Amino acid sequence: MNDDMRRTPIHLWIVGIVSLLWNAVGAFGYLATQLGLDGYMGQYSDAQRAFYEAFPAWAVAFWALGVWGAVAGSVALLLRSRWSVPLYAVSLIGLVGSSVYSFLLSEGAALMGVVGSAFSAVIFIVAVLLLVYARRMRAAGVLR
Repeated sequence: MNDDMRRTPIHLWIVGIVSLLWNAVGAFGYLATQLGLDGYMGQYSDAQRAFYEAFPAWAVAFWALGVWGAVAGSVALLLRSRWSVPLYAVSLIGLVGSSVYSFLLSEGAALMGVVGSAFSAVIFIVAVLLLVYARRMRAAGVLR
């Protein structure tokens, strides 16, 4: 076993793999929504579907930053790259931007209901925790 593998804490692999899986689900949801996949969009009511289809371009751009920044951040974390920190930060910025539209500038909260809004809060908490974790790993010298 080489020195790099020996110095990599096992929790980095666990967090990296779980975060990649978590963010891959978000990436699939983004793609399925943007492509209007009937199998995926069929789970939504007509009002919810119309809500997603009416997203303005700037909100879609923030959503894309959130999703793809998180996926890239997870890959970078697994590669032990210091780039995971700014990528997770971009992801968080994207999440905040898309949430501004969903919760402040539209009827997204009402359409999502309590469960959907709570899940959005969980997504936000996970995004913050991933950024904090990556920063700590960078400070500990684990990320190059």
